[in-house]
Amino acid sequence: MSPEAFNSLFSLCIGFALAGMLASGYQFLTERQAGFGLLQEGVTPRRFAAVPFLVFAAPFIIMRNTLLGVQVERRRFEFVMMATVIAGFWSMMSGTFFLMTLRAAGLLA
Repeated sequence: MSPEAFNSLFSLCIGFALAGMLASGYQFLTERQAGFGLLQEGVTPRRFAAVPFLVFAAPFIIMRNTLLGVQVERRRFEFVMMATVIAGFWSMMSGTFFLMTLRAAGLLA
């Protein structure tokens, strides 16, 4: 495996782990599941605060909603595959950003 491929795989894994950690932490603190509906409730400052949270928690939310949709609505394979690719790419990008931030802060070599 080339170093570039390994770096992309590591970013993907870190992105999904970060998304799962954020969504699970939100659910633990508020006793309700995180979702994209956070952008539609509350006053304006609360909506703005939800944006950075959702940017990093979105891959987990997308996959959770997709897998629930498969069980409940019997969604087609094509839809599930498309959602998985979108969540994976989003996870890789957020993981890359997170790792770059850690490197810039000097916390990661």
